[in-house]
Formats: sequence, C-alpha cells, structure tokens
Amino acid sequence: MSDGWLLEVAVQHREPGLVSVMTCRSGIEEGKDLSVNPFVHPNIQWKNLRHQAQNFPARRMGCNRNCGLITGAVIGAVVALFGGILMPVGDMLIEKTVKKESVLEEGTTAFKNWVKAGANVYRQFWIFDVQNPEEVAVNSSKIKVKQRGPYTYRVRYLAKDIITQDSKTHTVSFLRPKGAIFEPSLSVGTENDTFTVLNLAVAAIPHLYPSTFVQIILNVLIKNSNSFMFQKRTLKELLWGYKDPFLSLVPYSIPTTVGVFYPYNNTADGIYKVFSGKDDISKVARIDTYKGKKHLSYWPSHCGMINGTDGATFPPFIEKNRVLQFFSADICRSFYAVFGAEINLKGIPVYRFVLPSRVFASPLQNPDNHCFCTEKIISKDCTLYGVLDISKCKEGRPVYISLPHFLHASPEIAEPIEGLSPNEEEHSTYLDVEPITGFTLQFAQRLQINMLVKPAKNIVALKGLKHNYLVPILWLNETATIGDEKAEMFRNQVIGKINLLALIEMILMSVGAVIFIAFTISYCACRLKNAK
Repeated sequence: MSDGWLLEVAVQHREPGLVSVMTCRSGIEEGKDLSVNPFVHPNIQWKNLRHQAQNFPARRMGCNRNCGLITGAVIGAVVALFGGILMPVGDMLIEKTVKKESVLEEGTTAFKNWVKAGANVYRQFWIFDVQNPEEVAVNSSKIKVKQRGPYTYRVRYLAKDIITQDSKTHTVSFLRPKGAIFEPSLSVGTENDTFTVLNLAVAAIPHLYPSTFVQIILNVLIKNSNSFMFQKRTLKELLWGYKDPFLSLVPYSIPTTVGVFYPYNNTADGIYKVFSGKDDISKVARIDTYKGKKHLSYWPSHCGMINGTDGATFPPFIEKNRVLQFFSADICRSFYAVFGAEINLKGIPVYRFVLPSRVFASPLQNPDNHCFCTEKIISKDCTLYGVLDISKCKEGRPVYISLPHFLHASPEIAEPIEGLSPNEEEHSTYLDVEPITGFTLQFAQRLQINMLVKPAKNIVALKGLKHNYLVPILWLNETATIGDEKAEMFRNQVIGKINLLALIEMILMSVGAVIFIAFTISYCACRLKNAK
C-alpha cells in the first residue's frame, strides 16, 4: 500500500476498565515486515495519537449535527415559502372560479339562480285602516289610521321567460312574469278581510280632470253611484283590483277596474336586457335597457337613468366602499344602497347595504335629487323631503311613495295623520350581499304607497276638505332569505373551500417559520459552543 496502512491499537490504561481505541496511519510502507511491534515503532507518536483518537469522533459528530440543522432550517424556509406562494396562487384560482361561475350563461351557478329565484320571495302588506272616515270628509279632521297586517303573498316564483342570449353584445334579454299566491299561514287574516280605505277613483279625479265642467259632470256620476271619499274594500279587491261603481257609469270607454297593483297576475314586466359579464365581469347582471330604453322619460337629466341590477345579484368581489345601484320598475326609478354593517347570515359572512335617507332627501339636502322634484306646490318649492311623486309613471294618478310610516320624511307630511310610528329597524330597506360572489342572500325592500287628495269644490265627496292630504294606503315589505339547505350548500361549496385554503396557507407558513427559526437558533448555538 503506497499510502501506508491503518493501525488500530487498543491501549489498556491504568484506570480499570478504560480502553481507548485509537486509529493512526503508519508510516510503514507497503512490503515491510508487518510483524513489527507497534508499541516500539519509531513513527508512532503516542502523545499525538492519543489526542487524535479523542477528538476525531467529536469533529465527526459536530459536522453531522451542523449539516442536519442547516438542512432543517432550509426545509422550514421552503415550507414557509410554499405557504406564502400559495396565498396569491390560491386567491387567483378563487377569483378565476368565481368569475367563471358568475357569468350569466347556461351551465353556471349564477345563471341557474338568476333564471328562477333560489329562495322564496314574499311580499307582505300592512293596510292602513281608516278609523274616522266621516270626520275627515266633513270636517277635514286628522286621519286616524290603524295598521293591520301582515298579509303575505309569495311572488317571483315564476322563472324568467323568453330568455335570449346575444353573444355579440354579451347581453341577455328576458321577460319577468308576475304572479302572487296568498300564504294564509304567514298572514293575520284572509283575503276577504275588509278595510276602510281611500276611494282611489274619486281621489284621482281632481288630478286627472282639472276642468270645472268635467268635474261637475263626474260629480253627478259619483253621487249616483253612492261613492264617497272613503270606501270599504277587501284585501283582495284593494290589491289586485275591483270594478269601480262610479267609473262603470261613465258613458264612454275607460278602464273601470281599479286596484293598487292592478294589473298584476298573469302579466309580465320587461323586456329587460342585461349584461352577461362574459367579456367584463364588472358589468354582470347590470341592466342595459328596460323596454328598449336606457333612460326613463318620467325624470329629466340623470334621474331618469336606469342604473345597476335588479338587486338580486351584483358583480363579485364587493368592497365596503362600493355603492350598490339597483332599479325598481314598480316605482319607476333607480336606487342605491351604502354599506351599513357586517353580519353573519346562517354561518355566511355578508355585508349589509342599506338605503340611506339621502335617497328621498330634498334638493336642499341632496342636490342630486333636484330632477326628482317635478312639482312645486305640494313639495313647497322642493323643500319637503321623504316622499317621491311618481304620478308620471302611473298614468297621472297622484301616487307618492315613501318609506313606511313616513320614515325620514318632513314632519309636516305626517302631521295630518294619527297612528304612525316610524322606526329604523322595521321600516328601512336593506340588502345582505355575500361579498365574494355578489349574490344577495337576504333582502327587505320596504315602501309605502300614498295618494294625494286635494280639496275640490265641484265634487261633493271632496269639497269638505280644507287642505291637502297625503293619505297612506298601505306599506309593503318584499323580502327573501336564503333557505337552510341552500345556505349549507353555499357554506360547503364556497365559504368552506375558501376557509380551508386559507387554513392550509396559514399552517404551512406557521409550521415552516417555526421549523426555520428553531433550526437556525440551534445551529447558531452549536457554532457558538464549538467556537468556545
């Protein structure tokens, strides 16, 4: 062996039982006598041999330990880095999936729930029953009302009809069929319950026929039909229509059926055309045109713009500072809602957006509302607030809308009415929107329908009045809440997967960071000990 050979020597020390195993490299070259006594060989330095034998295993163990610590630190760093990389990658995958499923086209989750409401939608009614009709008609006294309700109907249970996709403009056109089914179990009475309410036909005459001559003729017909300022009507008649005895006597052809929501059943609203979101998800479900128009003729300037969606869904990834816009065909205008609070709805975190008081504010309070003030007398030169004249979209009938019980309205509007008690919790409008998908999972749209009644000296039924009345007829709450089964499905398929991904990201980052820090500290401590 040209490099010499390894000589292992066992030395018995004087201390009992202590044996040192020493390995040394002999300077004896290959071919020399191997029977030489190693204890007397001149190339063996016993002092150095003892020192090397004691330190070689320690150095070998130190090297292995340091390498292991460095490897552990590297593994921890890699795990933490992977967790960090997974965050943007995971968010990107979630965003891609949500955008794909939010498009209004065949096969997506959004389209399925958009065609037909995924939850039962109810419309609850509270009727203002007038307690002193004769006092009001004769002496122009304050109107005493008693609220009765709720009377509940299921609505929006019919699927959208005549759905047409346009791939060039990325829009969807459709009709929305109307229907209402009475729900006795959710009501305080029946559709045959009777109320004393304003006579809708008589109250509208001074507005529809301002001519003195015409009013005198119509007054004869009113008396012959035994009609008065107030009348008794069943719930079903008041809401969905009845044949008016006074109008039936008019000698020329006019509609003789009257009702707050007449006609409703077996009719359709639209045509709507909305964006599918295929080319731009930020426009999904936004209304492009309504009945072929982008702008309503009832209001000038920006007030006539058709803005937002129908309120059932909004573009995904909603921020708290976003203003949600939605259009209501029933009241012929667009509205908006602002962030109010974060709430938990059946285990699903949602943002509650509320209708602010500025929506019905006067132009003095909110200059943007100047184009909603279309008359100067009743509004006292547009200084009153809290009500909106929608007569132009109701064929001239003097219909005004407000929040229930004149919430957020000028005090003098409600002053002639007794029995009102507005409060924010029961009478405000809100939408609970899941911010990732933009789906509305719960909402309450609350509005009051009022009718303006003016004194008319040529009409016996109204000549006793000394001032104008804004008479509340009823208020409604159109509401829906995601069902328990749908909520569980939403939690599992959307919230659960997102939370699981976030948990995995946090575990990887936390475990990786702990491993990295622990092994790094151990390595540094070991190096410091060896240095000493």
